[in-house]
Amino acid sequence: MKRVAILISGGGSNMLALADSMAGDHPARAVLILSNDPSAVGLQKAAARGIATAAVDHRPFGKDRAGFEAELLKPLLAAKPDIVCLAGFMRVLTPAFVEGFAGRMLNIHPSLLPKYPGLHTHQRALDAGDLEAGCTVHEVTPVLDDGPILGQARVPVLADDTAETLAARVLKDEHRLYPAVLRRFAAGDRRPLYL
Repeated sequence: MKRVAILISGGGSNMLALADSMAGDHPARAVLILSNDPSAVGLQKAAARGIATAAVDHRPFGKDRAGFEAELLKPLLAAKPDIVCLAGFMRVLTPAFVEGFAGRMLNIHPSLLPKYPGLHTHQRALDAGDLEAGCTVHEVTPVLDDGPILGQARVPVLADDTAETLAARVLKDEHRLYPAVLRRFAAGDRRPLYL
């Protein structure tokens, strides 16, 4: 049984989709929900499901990313995760941190990578006149939103879409794609999944 730690910054809707999927014959279980924000609502939701939680507030560290990450590693390493999932974790991790989990850290990004790495993905897709948008699960590498693609789901862009309506539709597919990719990944299958 693979041990999964999930890093969040907010409400944790993708974390819940992942955690709730890890039941029955699933080859993994959530062992820790970790946040950079002690008030993240997702921590309460995880605790209500009986999953261990921890938080390391990034704010006191200012620009000292290495100091923040050193503290973040304490509860993370204590949980002995086989896989680390970023699920709305809104901090850019240093190469040293990422390399410590090389080949076992996943992220979900709300665009069809390699299009639109970084922020404001839905508005960027609308501004470009794209006919479809979507989401991507990828392995995390030191380059932001650039690791090997493990899965994608495509969503049509509607004529009257705003960034908010498009984001809401993409989020529904994020909740389908990420758990499906994690199940395969935990079983040793790294072939890309396309929904």
